[in-house]
Amino acid sequence: MLFLHGYLSNKEAWTAQTEYFSRFYRVTSIDIIGFGKSKPLPYAYSVDDYADWLQEVMQALKLSRPHLFAHSFGCRVAVKLSGRNDALFNKMLLTGPAGIIRPRTLKYKAKVKAYRVIKKFAPRYAETHFGSEEYRSLSPLMKESYKKIVNEDLRPCAQRTTNSVLIVEGTKDAVTPIEEAKLYKEAFPHAEIIMVEGGHFAFAENPVAFNLIAEEFLRGK
Repeated sequence: MLFLHGYLSNKEAWTAQTEYFSRFYRVTSIDIIGFGKSKPLPYAYSVDDYADWLQEVMQALKLSRPHLFAHSFGCRVAVKLSGRNDALFNKMLLTGPAGIIRPRTLKYKAKVKAYRVIKKFAPRYAETHFGSEEYRSLSPLMKESYKKIVNEDLRPCAQRTTNSVLIVEGTKDAVTPIEEAKLYKEAFPHAEIIMVEGGHFAFAENPVAFNLIAEEFLRGK
């Protein structure tokens, strides 16, 4: 069983799951490169680069077709890799999955246009007043990586993933809302969605319910 955390998170986010499932499975939870106690990025990684890194780690750890648990950004990496070779994983549980680009609103487009104009004349102001709080907290190298990551829609990779997929979505998830989870479900050949009480970190907020859902999924055919 392999666990992948979300952006700006680390393997400790999965503690409630790794402690529970380690009683039944060989559990591996890793800090993705650039996060937690892993080494810094050598350059601005794209999702492809993260997928290359993950495949190398799996080979080094001799992880053969593990069940995959991934959260948010970790889902991007997992789906990218499964889209190349879905035989690398067994069942895949994705929670708060990121990787869907929905049509941009007029408000969003206007904000991007304003950012580009202001950046020409006041780049420091633009960098500190535009973008999400998450983006503004990043180093220059991580910002370049972040731009590559968030501008890739992973539905084509999902369409090539024939694994059994369960999407567990928090009822109050405002980061990757249910609309995005539904678009993912439509892309995967074999996927279901189950709701669990909580927000974007519902697996940590409501671990008992989440673990029971996951256990039933893994035991099913």
